[in-house]
Amino acid sequence: MITKKHYNYAFIDGQNLYQSIFEQGWTLDYKKFRVYLNHRFRVTKAIYFLGYLPNHRWLYNNLRRDGYILSFKYISKDQNNKIKGNVDAELILSTIIRMPYYDKAVIVAGDGDYYGLAKYLQRHQKLEGIVIPNRYNYSKLLSKYTKNMVYLNKLRDRLQK
Repeated sequence: MITKKHYNYAFIDGQNLYQSIFEQGWTLDYKKFRVYLNHRFRVTKAIYFLGYLPNHRWLYNNLRRDGYILSFKYISKDQNNKIKGNVDAELILSTIIRMPYYDKAVIVAGDGDYYGLAKYLQRHQKLEGIVIPNRYNYSKLLSKYTKNMVYLNKLRDRLQK
């Protein structure tokens, strides 16, 4: 029996994922998470969006080794000298541009800025799921897609370092 190969992509807001997990007091094992994405959603490509800092090459090498494709947003500093590296626009644009190349998309973030993207993907039957890093702290705009949601804090025992 021949089965269809699925080409599902995960689009990951790296800062949102990291910060949400950090605020819960645990550390995500990115290798286990990549395996989870493959098993749960049949993700063939996991694209991880993050700001680029030259002194974090070790992190980038580890993420690549664990099976992620990295998409960098070059960072800047605001008037308070705080580092800014918002990846929302790049993630949304990349998800739309790559639509012809994947069957379904998985969004990994709890940010309400992705509501429009989720709605668009759903309308085009391209939304496989939304992975929310923290069930207790995410945009309720995404609640419309609860049948497609997974909460990482429920998977802490499986996915933590």
